[in-house]
Amino acid sequence: MNPIASIRGGLRRALAAVVVGGMLGTALRLAIELLVPHADAEPPLGILAANTAGALVLGLLVGRVWPVAPDWLRAGLGAGLLGSFTTFSAVAVALVGMTAADQALTAVAYLAATLVLGFGAAALGLRLGRRSDEPSAVDVIDEVTE
Repeated sequence: MNPIASIRGGLRRALAAVVVGGMLGTALRLAIELLVPHADAEPPLGILAANTAGALVLGLLVGRVWPVAPDWLRAGLGAGLLGSFTTFSAVAVALVGMTAADQALTAVAYLAATLVLGFGAAALGLRLGRRSDEPSAVDVIDEVTE
């Protein structure tokens, strides 16, 4: 088989996976936002929940699935599904809304909660998803920082 045709086929599969994953992730995030409504000046807890859950799942997938998954599946689940399910742009819009409503302290607390919960969930996912026979990315980071 022609190597260029093989590359193009792989790119098409990855693109299709990202498109399908993106549609599903966006629909899931919208469902959560509709289930957990909020006023403009309030922290959007649905977005916080989606971003935290997405970070946890991505950590699990990177620890467990990424080493054995084909490129198109990683693209569809990572950039597609979880990239559209989690979104920093929604956080930014919420922060602007809270700040415009004179809720700057709430905005700062919301941003801090988003970052702490997101990084914590990702680290937990990496640790839980780790194969028992290899160190996790968190272990490697711990070794480097010691």
